[in-house]
Amino acid sequence: MDKIQPDCPYPGCFFCVMKETNPSKRRLSILKFFRELPSQDDDGQVLPISGLWNSAMAHPNDPEFINLGIFECMAALIWKGLKNRRWLSDDQNIYIPYYAAHIIGSYTMNMEEFTERAVHAMVIPPLVELLSGRLTWVEQRVAVRALGHLATYPSTFPAVANHHEVLELAIQLALSSLEIVYSHFYQFVDQRISYHCDLLTRGMGGVEMESRKAEEWASQLQCWSLQLINCFAFKPEFLFDICKPEFLAKLPGMWGGLVNENSPAGIGLLRTICQHKLGRGPVANCPGIVKALCNIARSSDDWQYMAIDCLLWLLQDQNTSNKVIDKAAPALTDLAELSVLGDHKRLGDTIVNILQECLQAQGTSHSYISPRTQELIDELLSSRQRLKWEKTMPKEDLQIKQAAALVVKLEGNSLFSSGDISGAASKYSEAVALCPMKSKKERVVLYSNRAQCHLLLQQPLAAISDATRALCLHNPPNRHAKSLWRRAQAYDMLGLAKESLLDAILFIDECSECKNPDLSMRHNKVPDYAERLVKKQMREAWLFREAAMKHGGIDTDGVNEDVLEQDAEDSEWDTVSDSDVQNDGREAVDDDEEED
Repeated sequence: MDKIQPDCPYPGCFFCVMKETNPSKRRLSILKFFRELPSQDDDGQVLPISGLWNSAMAHPNDPEFINLGIFECMAALIWKGLKNRRWLSDDQNIYIPYYAAHIIGSYTMNMEEFTERAVHAMVIPPLVELLSGRLTWVEQRVAVRALGHLATYPSTFPAVANHHEVLELAIQLALSSLEIVYSHFYQFVDQRISYHCDLLTRGMGGVEMESRKAEEWASQLQCWSLQLINCFAFKPEFLFDICKPEFLAKLPGMWGGLVNENSPAGIGLLRTICQHKLGRGPVANCPGIVKALCNIARSSDDWQYMAIDCLLWLLQDQNTSNKVIDKAAPALTDLAELSVLGDHKRLGDTIVNILQECLQAQGTSHSYISPRTQELIDELLSSRQRLKWEKTMPKEDLQIKQAAALVVKLEGNSLFSSGDISGAASKYSEAVALCPMKSKKERVVLYSNRAQCHLLLQQPLAAISDATRALCLHNPPNRHAKSLWRRAQAYDMLGLAKESLLDAILFIDECSECKNPDLSMRHNKVPDYAERLVKKQMREAWLFREAAMKHGGIDTDGVNEDVLEQDAEDSEWDTVSDSDVQNDGREAVDDDEEED
């Protein structure tokens, strides 16, 4: 450390230390640097801290700096920023608490041994202070990330939980994070704090990039808060504090958005809560949550299986089954032919077995099932019995049934073309009853065509049910383009923007790979009607929409052209329920059997 590079004006420069070729001298110099840095008031301290940040991001499993006291150094720097506001405002020191907390979070991401060293270095108290909002939302974001990593491991979770305020702070942050970022940064461009802008864009972008990154960081702030809460939710003793109705009711609406789609967000936390009987009771007592779980279970969301798990656990619990069965059964019967979903094998069989158990428990004092739900489950069980029966039928008889179903389907197509939509729907239902259960490709077409009829008849719930059944039968699941589009339109009719958006985006993805000339994207252009729906739903599902409406950022018609950057020619869009359905829907009915 005493040997300074000739071209370096700073004695003890960290970057010169890192160039030291003698391992022993390098180790001693880094050790000294970490010990002395928090007590120094020289300008330029942010440069070595940003260098350490880069190193932590690139090599989070490297133990060199861990063994030399980086955790102690970062904790001391955070405390210095919290206690010495004059130092914090000097030079570029305002960046240091952010970088210090980020460095702690990066090194505690993968290695339990590192988290134990961090706890021993007393990093939790200053992180909790940042979490409480002592500085700004930018520091809250990296603090909740680091605390989430520390709470992940069994050996270090108690140290986090001993700070009793952490859970409540995380819950409040999950509820308010989007509003905080919108009102403190996004809303007023001319009032944005300069170091926030620099951190968001690394000095590489203007206002537009700042806004995009702010949306991404706001989503991360919420999702990382939920991840921290999730660590507590695995412990039954914390479920009472977590399962407050006002918080639970908001969870289904908390999602990563298109900017943070890799996070399970609210549905991930609900899944953890539903694993324990103490959590299932409060969830079942909130009808809005069960309804939202059914919507997610039917959707093409990456976390669809989590919603299905929640519903099945609620049904298997005799204390909650009777409260949710009438809401859950319609969604689950639509999903009963879903054979594989991610790591879930024979998922449809599991659904059928659990629904059958619910029906058999009908006679007990704890169970009541409505006649409509009984009818749905009976139909499902009959279809399973029919499948077993068909396995014993001669091949020729099955071929006759399939030919008969085709004839009836063509009759339905003819009625559809002539404008008799109700008659066409009836014919498709008749064809479904005739078609062999193993003729999955043909049944995909029948359910999808009937879904189109329901759309034109303004029956969105029935359209969603049939489109979902077609998507479950399709191979691979959730990838039948026409059914995705029809369900996207049905969700739009019901005002379910997120679900409609996800289906519309998947529809566009499938069109780009489709061999069907009616669906394939010409010249790599997105179909106009699909683009219109995606733009509409991106406005409706915008991450900051609720906060913007609360703070006057969206006018009374729900459109803010400045915030959402809507083109002038797109200011008047036809609704899917009248223009797109009538013009695009009839042409989309399937005349031929499903292609491979």
